[in-house]
Amino acid sequence: MEKRRIDDCEPGPVPSPRPVDRFGFVKQEHGSLHEGVIKSRSAIQFEREERRVRKWRKMIGVGGSDWKHYVRRKPHVVKRRIRKGIPDCLRGLVWQLISGSRDLLLMNPGVYEQLLIYETSTSELDIIRDISRTFPSHVFFQQRHGPGQRSLYNVLKAYSVYDRDVGYVQGMGFLAGLLLLYMSEEDAFWLMVALLKGAVHAPMEGLYQVGLPLVQQYLFQFDHLVKEHLPKLGEHFTKEMINPSMYASQWFITVFSYSFPFHLALRIWDVFLFEGVKIVFKVGLALLTYCHDDLIKLPFEKLIHALRNFPEDAMDPDKLLPVAYSIKVSKRLEELKSLYEKQNKKVVQSTETNGGGYNA
Repeated sequence: MEKRRIDDCEPGPVPSPRPVDRFGFVKQEHGSLHEGVIKSRSAIQFEREERRVRKWRKMIGVGGSDWKHYVRRKPHVVKRRIRKGIPDCLRGLVWQLISGSRDLLLMNPGVYEQLLIYETSTSELDIIRDISRTFPSHVFFQQRHGPGQRSLYNVLKAYSVYDRDVGYVQGMGFLAGLLLLYMSEEDAFWLMVALLKGAVHAPMEGLYQVGLPLVQQYLFQFDHLVKEHLPKLGEHFTKEMINPSMYASQWFITVFSYSFPFHLALRIWDVFLFEGVKIVFKVGLALLTYCHDDLIKLPFEKLIHALRNFPEDAMDPDKLLPVAYSIKVSKRLEELKSLYEKQNKKVVQSTETNGGGYNA
């Protein structure tokens, strides 16, 4: 039977217009606290945002021409401004600059088009199956086989050909989808390459390889950090037999883009692209810190629900992120990584010995 491709499909009907928020997501019936805050501050926010945009434009130069020079001269200023949030109108460009993807794009002209047009992927049917599950409430991705879904398919298909060892895994759709809301297909593709192959920070491809090896390492590290930073909560989790794989896997696999409020996910991504994965650990610990007194009272079933559905006030970037920034994890993450690798090595050696892995 001939393989069905998304390019062969006619676009479905355009969904009926419904009110959307400033990011393009269909609004819920009830207005959120965050929306109310935005409305009440709108005039002041607009003025402040204009000033921030002017500062950022001066910092990055035309098309990013001054960026590298500015980062070398004033790294602390750049870090502080990124932590405050990149202006939305410049986010796509700045993400490409801080991730190293702009350089990859310039060094590989025509490669994306070649992957898309001349190569086939064994993951095509899996990608088509999952596309409608990626940001289903965003107007760009709602039309079946529409422009958004086609772009998402193209980026994921191209990556699955580019890196056949990783291919395609469902969580990758949220990374590609988020990027496509701020940049072109080709730009989004190269940013995925920069992240997974490690253009600036440690490679992320282990999040999506068979057995999810990097997810296992991150969960091991996070489990230890919870017990060290929040000992009473860590003890409660042990008592209720809760481990991070039950609630934190998606935090790492999608970098909070799967089920967290979009305005918070964007702020986390700003920092993630500049500082690396440690922000995911910091935000996770900050969430548990913020909700500590409630979580410590809950039995297993309610605890699982609470860890997957944090209250709205805990999701306010201006409250949560300062807590996250105050938590120091870099040195400990390195120590825990070494510990994890040692333990894993022992397990592998033990399995090979017991399983007759060596010839007599």
